[in-house]
This record gives sequence, structure tokens and C-alpha cells, in this order.
Amino acid sequence: MTTDLSALLPDDLPPGHLVGLTDDAPLYWLGDEPVDIQLYRRLVADHARTGLWPVIAEGLEYDVRRPWIDPGELTPEPVDAIDVHEPELVLRSLWSEMLGDEEDLEEYGDSLAPFGAVCPGLADAGTPVGSPEELATWLAGDGEPAPASRLLLAKAARSADLPAVVGWNGPLNHSNDVAPLLATVRSWEDRFGVRVVKLGFDTLELSVAAPPTTKEHALHVAAEHWAFCPDNVDQGAGTLAEYAASIRGVNNWSFWWD
Repeated sequence: MTTDLSALLPDDLPPGHLVGLTDDAPLYWLGDEPVDIQLYRRLVADHARTGLWPVIAEGLEYDVRRPWIDPGELTPEPVDAIDVHEPELVLRSLWSEMLGDEEDLEEYGDSLAPFGAVCPGLADAGTPVGSPEELATWLAGDGEPAPASRLLLAKAARSADLPAVVGWNGPLNHSNDVAPLLATVRSWEDRFGVRVVKLGFDTLELSVAAPPTTKEHALHVAAEHWAFCPDNVDQGAGTLAEYAASIRGVNNWSFWWD
């Protein structure tokens, strides 16, 4: 596997090293220096040829090694584990689990109006305002990179697969299995032109080439987001309607699991 990944890496990468659970089975290449946005743009443009997808990997502020340089933080999954999950069934299952009894419905019901106990399923696709790759490079270059951020490069046929390949465990407090959530991200790739741009210890940031632009569409997408990452609403906007307003026409989606 070392030869496989090493052979794919560009010759002109800046200083970095291979990271994996064992020395002879690297999961990804990780840069030693702050992120070079121009390099990121080039790697995104080369993805179709190289099969390598770049992300901006953000470490913890107080410990930049976590989770990207500590093998104990990584739980890689085969990409095949994502294939078996149907995104709509995933979201309906998560919704039902969080509203499993009357007490849960009392706690969350009003904030989820107009959907309540019933998951609305998958929202319609959005209308692109640019190419997914253009929006990914825009988001990567938006603002100053976090001090603990580094460029990470892994073999992934699509950006949604990369978190499984590298063993990311960000949503652990919401779901013990990352694969179902990544099936949802794949669906968002197809319907909304999202790309995985930034990964943190328990954070995920996606660029969005085809965001919802109407109130009704944004509300439906917001319902998907609540099932995927309830903290965005429960510890953020407070209601699905307020959260929907915050993502309407916006070209990036951010998720954080408490």
C-alpha cells in the first residue's frame, strides 16, 4: 500500500509525511506546513487524473496532533461500507431514533415545525451557481486558515469517501458508524454539488455549488441537516426555520458534533 499511495503523490509536494495505523499502510499524506491554497486548487483540479482528493485538516487548538497524527484517533472504514446505505433510509432512521418517544417529541417537536415526528425524506436537487470544484477552491481560500490546519491528501474516488478512508470519527457522539452519514454526503454531492473541503476533530465543512434558494426548499434541506447533525439546530439556531434561513442561498455548510 505504501508504494501505491506514494506512486500517486505529486513530486513537488512541500514537506510532509505519510500517516497510517502502521508504517507500511499509510492512509494519507499530511503536510508539515500551513496550507498553501494555490497547491490546494491545483490538487482539486488534478483529482480526476490522480484519484487523490485534498482536504484542509484542522487539528485541535490545544493539540495539533489530534486527530491527524495520532493513530489512536483513526478508525478507517472500507469505502464499500458506504455503498450499502440508502441516504433516505439513513435520515429517516436517525430522525426516528431522536424522536423515539413522546418525551423526545415534546422536547424537539416545536423546533422542527412543520415536520414534527415525520421525517420529510430527501429534498429536491438544487440549481448550480458554479462548478463544485470552483466552489471548493473558493471555500478553501475564504478567510485565514486555522493555525493548526494542514493539507491532507488521500486516495478517494469522491470527496465524500475521504473521511472513511482516513478514519475520521467526527460524529462519534451522534453516530458510532460514520459510513451512513457519508452516504448522505454522497447524496448531497449528487443533489447539491457539495465537496468535502475541511475536516476537524469533530467538524466538517462542505462547499455547496447548488444551495437551496427558496424558503420551502431550504426548510426541507434543513430537516436533512438536523438528522445528520442535530447540534447545528439544537445548540445553534434553535429552530429548523431559523436554521433554514441561515443556509438559504449559502455556498458552504458547516457541521459540528458536541
